[in-house]
Amino acid sequence: MAPAVRKLDSAMKLWVDADACPRAIKEVIYRAADRMKIQTTLVANQFLRVPKSPYIKVIQVPSGFDIADAHIVAAISLNDLVITADIPLASEVVSLGAVALNPRGTLYTAENIQSHLARRDFMEELRSTGTLTGGPPTLAKIDVQSFANQLDRYLTKQTG
Repeated sequence: MAPAVRKLDSAMKLWVDADACPRAIKEVIYRAADRMKIQTTLVANQFLRVPKSPYIKVIQVPSGFDIADAHIVAAISLNDLVITADIPLASEVVSLGAVALNPRGTLYTAENIQSHLARRDFMEELRSTGTLTGGPPTLAKIDVQSFANQLDRYLTKQTG
């Protein structure tokens, strides 16, 4: 089935898959939202405390598998930016004409999402067979800086 055609909204929005988003990354997002005056929505299945800002809001969805992801997918427009570490969600976002950025600063686009998805599936297979244990390394300061730099470059390019 072909992906749904999305409309081009007049202003790019920023969406955050917030349940697993690290606090340090959220802080970068809050500063960027206010600095760039970009509508930012955090979607989570738990209560989130966010700074008071005309540009930042939270949508709390019910608990359940991929409920927040489904909400984001239903709400995005062409050229919106979604912050997520969830590669299947990033793949769906990209297929709908938006872009995704992970908390380590990797930008997922139509040109590269398939290779990221294949790598994720391969690593999942290794973990399921016991060949590989554990997940990604802890988020380091250099990761936060890489994310902040990539977010700034992307937002500047899109809004500038």
